[in-house]
Parts: sequence; C-alpha cells; structure tokens
Amino acid sequence: MHLKEGCSLLLKVQKPSIPFVLSTNPILNLKAGNEENSTVLKEADVLKRLKHEQDITLALEFFKSITNSKSFKHTPLTYQMMIEKVASELEMDCVQYLLQQMKLDGISCSEDLFISVIGSYRQSGSSEQALKTFYRMQDFGVKPSVKIYNHILDALLDENRFQMINPIYNNMKKDGMEPNVFTYNILLKALCKNNRVDGAHKLLVEMSSKGCDPDEVSYTTLISSLCKLGKVKEARELAMRFTPCVPVYNALINGVCKEYKIVEGFELLDEMTNKGIDPNVISYTTIINALSDSGNVELSLAVLAKMFVRGCSPNLHTFTSLIKGFFLKGRSREALDFWGRMTSEGVVPNIVAYNALIHGLCSNGSFGDAVCVFNQMEKNGCRPNVRTYSVLIDGCAKAGDLDGASKVWNRMITHGCHPNVVTYTCMVDVLCRNSMFNQAYCLIENMQTENCPPNTVTFNAFIKGLCGSGRVDWAMKVFDQMGNSGCFPNTTTYNELLDSLLKDRRFRDAFGLIKDMEHRGIELDLVTYNTIIYGCCCAGMLREALELLGKMVVIGTKPDAITFNIVIDAYCKQGKANIAIQLIDRLSAGEWHPDRISYTSLISGICTHIGVEEAIIYLRRMLSEGILPNVATWNVLVRHLFSNIGHSGAIQFLNAILGNGI
Repeated sequence: MHLKEGCSLLLKVQKPSIPFVLSTNPILNLKAGNEENSTVLKEADVLKRLKHEQDITLALEFFKSITNSKSFKHTPLTYQMMIEKVASELEMDCVQYLLQQMKLDGISCSEDLFISVIGSYRQSGSSEQALKTFYRMQDFGVKPSVKIYNHILDALLDENRFQMINPIYNNMKKDGMEPNVFTYNILLKALCKNNRVDGAHKLLVEMSSKGCDPDEVSYTTLISSLCKLGKVKEARELAMRFTPCVPVYNALINGVCKEYKIVEGFELLDEMTNKGIDPNVISYTTIINALSDSGNVELSLAVLAKMFVRGCSPNLHTFTSLIKGFFLKGRSREALDFWGRMTSEGVVPNIVAYNALIHGLCSNGSFGDAVCVFNQMEKNGCRPNVRTYSVLIDGCAKAGDLDGASKVWNRMITHGCHPNVVTYTCMVDVLCRNSMFNQAYCLIENMQTENCPPNTVTFNAFIKGLCGSGRVDWAMKVFDQMGNSGCFPNTTTYNELLDSLLKDRRFRDAFGLIKDMEHRGIELDLVTYNTIIYGCCCAGMLREALELLGKMVVIGTKPDAITFNIVIDAYCKQGKANIAIQLIDRLSAGEWHPDRISYTSLISGICTHIGVEEAIIYLRRMLSEGILPNVATWNVLVRHLFSNIGHSGAIQFLNAILGNGI
C-alpha cells in the first residue's frame, strides 16, 4: 500500500496578494498611461475602462498610472469602481489601502461603498474585519443607516457571531434608528440558528408592537426552527395564527416527514390545494425524499405523477431523492434510468447527486461503475468532496480492495481534500480487513496529531478487526485506551468484545465486561443478549442462558429468530430434543415460526437422540410449511442414515423418501 508520507497534511495554498502602491510619479513606460496622458480624461472614460477591464492587475495598473497625472483626478465614483473591483477578488488589503488614500485625498465616501466592502468581507469569512470597517465609517464622515446596520448584522450572522449581534442591535437603537422587517428577520434567524426559539417568539411579539408586521420570511424562519427541534405541533399552532404561504407549508411538511409522519405530510399537501395554494417542487420533493428514504419508491413515483398532473416539473433534488430510493431497494437499473432521464432533460448534477449515485453503485456491488462515475464527474467540472472519497474508500473496504482504497486515499490528498473522521474510519476498516493492524493503529494515532480525533465508530472498526482475527487481548487494550481520546464505548463496542471473549471461552472476562456495561449505564440490546446466551449455551450453561432469556422478556427486549434458534440448538446438543420439540410447538402457536435453521438443529437432535424415522416426520412438516432443506439439513440426515443402517440401506431409504415426493 502506498499511503503518502504526511498523508493527512492539508496544504493550504494562499493566493498571493496583488501588490498595490500608489506611485507619486507618472508611469512613463506604460503604453496605456502615455495614451491617456496626451489628452484630458473624463470620469465616464475612466469608469468605462475600469468596468470593462477583466484583468484585475491591468485595471490596477491603469488606475495607478493616472493617479498623479495631469490628465485626470480620481473621483468618488472611480475610487468606488476600483474598490468594488478589487473587493470582488477579495483583495481586502488593497481595499483598505484605497480607502485610506480616499481619506488622505479628502474624497468623500458613500454608504453604498462601505456596504460593498462589508459584503466582500462577509464573502471572505472575515466578519471581524467587516465590523472594524463599519466602525471606521464615521472617520470618513459617513453616518450609518438602518440599511448598513442590516448588512453588518447579516455578516455576523453568516459566521454565527451570536454574542456580537445583540450589542450592534442595541447600538442601532441608541442611534435612534428603528429596525425594519429586514433587521428583525436577521435577528430571528440568529436566535433560531442558536435554538433560542423562545427569544424568537418574543421578538415576533416586539415586531408587531412596534408596528412592523412580520412577513413570510419571519414566520417561515421560526416555524422551520420549531420543526427542526421536533416541535412540529407548536409550529402548526403558530401557522394557524396567519394565512400560511408555500414556504411555511414546506417547513411543516419537512417537519412531519422528519418524524416519519408521511401521512400528515400528504394531509398538508391536500390542505394547501384546498386553500388554493399550489404546492411547489420543494413541497413534492420533501414528500418524495421521505418516501424514498423509507424504501417506498412506488408511492414516490405516484407523487411524481401527481407533480406532472399539476404542472410542476421535478428538479435536481427530486431526481436525486428517487435515485437514492431505487438504490436503497436494490433496483439499480431503475436508478440509472432516472439518472439518464435527469441528464437528458438538461438537469446538471451537483456533488450531492453524484455522491448519491456513487454510494448507490457501491452499495449494490458495482464498484467499477462507481469509479467510472467518479472519473466522469471531475471531467464534468464537479469536484469530489470528502464524502465522495469516503464512499469510495468504504466501497473498497467492503470489497476487500486495499489497493483501490489506497489509490483513492492518495488521490484525495493529492487534490488537497482533507480527510475527516468518516474517511479515516473507512480507511481503518479497509486496513483491518486486510490484517494490517499496525498500519491501522498508526493511522488512528495520526488522527490525533492532525486535529481530527477518532470517535467511537473509529475504535469500533479497529476492535472489530482485531476480534475477528483472534487478537482479543489487543482489542481489550484498545478498549481501555478509548477514554484517553475522549471516546467512550457503546453497545457495539461491548458486543464485539463479548462475542470474541465468549468464543474463546473466557467467561470471567466476558461477565466482567457485562458488569462494566451495567456500571456505565449502557443498555444491553438484542445483539448483546443473543451473544451472551450463545456463549452460555456453548459453555453448557443452559440454565443461565434461559434465565437471561427470561430477563430479556421481563425488561421488554423481544427475542428474535436468532435467540430461539440458539436455545433450540442448545437443547438438541444436550440430548433434550423432546424439550426442543415442545418449545417449537409452543412458539409456533404465537408470532414466531421456525425457519430452516430451527428445523435443521431439531432434525439433528432427533436423529442423534430419538431416531431417523422421527426426524423424517419433522422433515415432512418442514416441507409442508414451504421451507426447503439446504445442504446442512441433508448432510445431517445422510450422516445419521449411513451410521445407523449402512451404505446400501441409506441409499434405499433416501430413494424411498425422494420417491414419495420429498
């Protein structure tokens, strides 16, 4: 495997700033400058030249060449044009220099210019610099209005600088400015973004009391937040206080669908149409996505048909939801048909759509096709993200393809995409599947140094690999070290360790782990109970296994087919086939019905301890219930026939059985 040295290093290449110094002398060797020096320039000419110059460096050179020339003296508009041009390239040092030069030259600035600069800082993710620029306005003789207050609040909201928003809002009110609906909506978004819905409710009341009526954005913001917090009932009550619009209904539909109340989603759709409100593509797509996630693609197609009937065309998200749903049901051909239909209709796939396609292909065993799509997306100008690489590495892991996973990993690093905890975990998994445990451990240690600490899932992947290869002692050491990384074991961690310990007949260690689970307050799930019951049965501790089964039922953990098959097999191996028969008869009267594994264990027990003739009765019963014997079932019968009645007798007996239609 070739994992590059420093494979988790993110190389951040910073774009070099454009050097900008206003010369005190005319530039004599610049052709453009010479041409413009020969005649007096007009403001309109300079603005036109700056506007149409695509190369930012040439635009700056032109601006500098006429700064101190006699042909033109820069005006507020030419400075504004130049500042907005360099700001669009996020050359913020250059912007600050130009602003300072304006101040030195005594050229007045407009509020719109500062709004443009604040917007550029917002785009570059520098809200603190935006705030500093806002405070510098008064040095330029510009008094802030509600408009620019809204822009600075919005810039702070973008980076969720919640603690800085309220002081700015208070300053605004001290300056005697009344907030408008845009101000209130920004504040509502800030409160909702931080799950302060109670504060958002109060702000909504304040809006109305100040004579500023909440608009669609106001209500939609609060209702969406309530739905995200699972307060759908409260959101619906709020929606009843006004005439809901399409975005509000969409928020409600999204809320009920997240709670898997798809029927309520359909009811909301009907309510919309009954009120004369046309559902839009988001309304329908939300329902389609919920249905696809639950595996109900047939009903998704019915909703799609309803969309077409109402004249609503599907968008990229609609197609992506359907493609995801078909892959989930293992219907790859139909998923690919929808992909083809989507692209033929001119819908350009984005990274989410490509990831859904690649994940679907990997999940359905078409890893080669997934790699082809991966290569094609880059050619189509859609750059893979960390999820894309994680999906491919996971696909390699499931296929046991170490070489493929290594190539994807190295390609990710080469393209400057930094792995996240999911990517690391997928790589740990593929290394463990190839018994490269030392490399997997080094990768986990590397996560710590790369400020991407492993989580419980990462450790579980490593522990599972170790246990699966018989390295349970190493797995136990890793289990003890989890706390050092700020991780705590969950039920899955304990299940992996318990299974391995019980298979090694290390019962003291296993029961010590169970006590540790109870001490930590970690609930035993069905897998845990089945693992312990199986271990007890293998150790001949049938009584303890049955006590545990009783405890399961008492606390409300419902046994499954695996639980009953473990117990039936244990009874049969201990020579208690009659009790196994009684158990099957009693359980068959209820919800559970024996399967092929149950009957094979029972037939083996009956053959060993009662007789082949009695076993044939249960073979016929098995067939009458539509359960076909497998190789293991026939092997049990043939082995006992040969041992009891010899070679020729066994063949005659089997011919008689087959001749009777079994």
